Amino acid sequence: MPPNPQNPFSLHEKVAIVTGSGSGIGAAIAECFAAAGAKVYVAECNEVHGADTVRRITEQDGNASLAVVDVVSESECSAFVRRVLLENAGRCDILVNNAGVGHVGTILSTETADLERLWQVNLRGAYFLSRAVLPAMIERRAGSIINLASVAGITGMESRFAYTISKHAVVGMTRAMAMDHGPTGVRINCICPGRTQTPFVEARLREYADPQEYLKQMVAPHALKRLAQPSEIAAAALYLASDQSAFVTGSAMVVDGGYTAGK
Repeated sequence: MPPNPQNPFSLHEKVAIVTGSGSGIGAAIAECFAAAGAKVYVAECNEVHGADTVRRITEQDGNASLAVVDVVSESECSAFVRRVLLENAGRCDILVNNAGVGHVGTILSTETADLERLWQVNLRGAYFLSRAVLPAMIERRAGSIINLASVAGITGMESRFAYTISKHAVVGMTRAMAMDHGPTGVRINCICPGRTQTPFVEARLREYADPQEYLKQMVAPHALKRLAQPSEIAAAALYLASDQSAFVTGSAMVVDGGYTAGK
């Protein structure tokens, strides 16, 4: 569908799933999509956090529903997508695979269980939900799948061994899916954010004896010398979800404040 010149970023009457949308980037994307007119399913394993996102959306007259889903469970993902399709006459226009976890460590300090956990959440979750949603999108010959990768998906990152592996895999999965399903009209892209000011990052900062000093270290690699705001990542997601990006697929969109500019 070509862009709407009156409101090119409108998601009016579109149905969107956003995983891991109880806080941080996921919550910002869910709220952004709802403000653009989408019916948003807030898919979150933490019911309290997910309910908070739904509340904020509905208080702004947006349309949102909570779905408590653990993305590492294939059966839960399949049942959830069946619910969405049943409630919307077989339609799901947008899937944002945002749910993810991190881990600090080198190969020597990363246990097998750590590696497996990141693989399950960061990759298999996106795999399960994409497999469940794709047939309906292919049938309608339209749809946008957006995977949240990271700058760690396109470059090396110190002491982030398991995380870097998982995010490189997300970028690779995005490109493979785009090639396979481009002829059907379904677009698949990913976003590679730099370090972003989320509740997760803020919690990690508080673990250090001098949070401000560690914040300076986090900011330093970015050309803009600051962290991203979740709303700035959500703006990129809105572009990829909208008809304005009709010719964009297989892209790893970098939104990193210049983190990778000199690499």
